[in-house]
This record gives sequence, C-alpha cells and structure tokens, in this order.
Amino acid sequence: FFFYDVTKILLLLSGIVFIVAVLRSYVTIEQTRRVLGGRREGVGNVAGAGLGVVTPFCSCSAVPVFIGFVAAGVPLGITMSFLIASPMVNEVAVVLIFGMFGWRAATIYIAFGLLIAIVAGYVIGRLHLERWVEPFVFDVSTTTGGPDASHLGWSERVTIGWNEVRQIVRKIWPYLLVGIGIGAVIHGWIPDDVFGSIAGSGNPFAVPLAVLMGVPLYSNAAGIVPLAGALVDKGVAIGTVLAFMMAVVALSLPEMVLLRRVLKPKLLATFIAVVAAGIVAGGYLFNATI
Repeated sequence: FFFYDVTKILLLLSGIVFIVAVLRSYVTIEQTRRVLGGRREGVGNVAGAGLGVVTPFCSCSAVPVFIGFVAAGVPLGITMSFLIASPMVNEVAVVLIFGMFGWRAATIYIAFGLLIAIVAGYVIGRLHLERWVEPFVFDVSTTTGGPDASHLGWSERVTIGWNEVRQIVRKIWPYLLVGIGIGAVIHGWIPDDVFGSIAGSGNPFAVPLAVLMGVPLYSNAAGIVPLAGALVDKGVAIGTVLAFMMAVVALSLPEMVLLRRVLKPKLLATFIAVVAAGIVAGGYLFNATI
C-alpha cells in the first residue's frame, strides 16, 4: 500500500504540477488584481474563486495577497472568495483526490470547493465588515508594475514548469510520506469497526465532529489526502472524510494566525464560522449523494 501510493501519487503530482505551472506562467498576480478590481458582488465572487484555483497561493502568502487585493480596491468579499479557493481547490488536492477516489469525487470536490468559496465570500461581502479589517491595510499603497509574462518563450515556460515541480515536490515530500505512512498503518493494522463506530454513516454528528477536529490541525493536501483514502477504506463516509480534509486545508491554524495580522478578531471568527458551516453542509451533501 505504502510503496504503491507513493509511486502513483508522485507520478500524478509531477505531471499535473508541470502542466499547471506552464499555464500559470501566462497569469500574474497583478493581472488577477486588475480583473477582480471593480467587480460587482456575485459575479466578482465567481471570478475571484475561479482565479484562486489557477493563481499561485499558499498560507504563507495570505497576508501580502490580502493586503495587495484590498489596497488595490478589490472588494472584501471577493478577496475572501479568492483566499478560500486558492488553498482549498489546488492542483495538488485535485490530483491526489483523483488518484485516491477517481474522477467523480475529484469533480464534486472542485465544484463544491468553488461553491464554498463563492458563497462564503458573498456572505462576508454582504455583511459589510470592512470596519473589522485592520486600518493599516487601507493605507498601503500598491504599485501597478509587475513581471510581464507575455514575452516568455516556450523553453522558458518549460523551465518554469520543471522548477515548479522540483520546488513543490521538495517542499511536500515529507508530508506526503507521513500522510501515506499513517494511511498505511490505518489500512493494514487498525480494525474496520474502530473508525466505523466513531465516524461511520450511523453517527449523525460525524461531519461537524470531523470539521472541529480538522480546524486546529495543520497539513497540506499532500499529507491529508492519503490519510483520507485510508479512512474511507475503513468505512468512514466519504463526505465526512472530505469535510475533515477541507477543514484542515482551508482553515489551517498557521493561515489563521497570519490572517489575524490583517483581520480583527470578529472578522476572523466570522470567516472561520462561515467557511466551517459551508464545509459541514458539503460533508452532509457528499454523504447523501455518493
């Protein structure tokens, strides 16, 4: 189980990351800000979530991306849609879910991840919570310059893709091995009825419990998806497992600590509550439809 999954996931991951990195070389953060600036709520939330999927972003970028968007005039709700979609629906998560569960689960994951980002951002935008953003964010001046990717040649874009593969694999391989290792232990040695009795389909509170457990944890998709596969094999409902995974990826503790630098506690708590509620609803929906 361990060696098979390591080989399969690394091959899938390397191929998809290379393709996505080449496509990303045509898009810059500055272009993203220009597209989102001035958009109306609703349409803007859809655009923000969609761009979040294809724009490079990680939890360490939460503060500079937030400041850059808000200071450039991007509405708060649209910025939140972008921030939610970027870590939740990324190529790593999609590739691993496809490899572990198949195309149907990957498609539903993408669709519902985008839906959570759109709805959560829209709700936050409609609440008009700009007063709960730290004041210095609105005073930051932004530059309109940025790297121009339009003149890159194909060989340069291939180099960008190869460098992205090396950087991502180098960054996540420890998480990948740990996640698959834990999954192998669960898969091989822990009896099926242990997890089934706690988080099986017979427990109506399994989904919110999984989200509560996932919020304070920290991992990336590479570490959590193999564990999710092992839990599904042990009888835990797939919606419950995906809710747990979404909570870990989208509401990681380090990202919340970083966002506290630009969000007042009330807005940060609202952000967590809205996203967590969306994930819980998604978990129940997954369990009812898959």
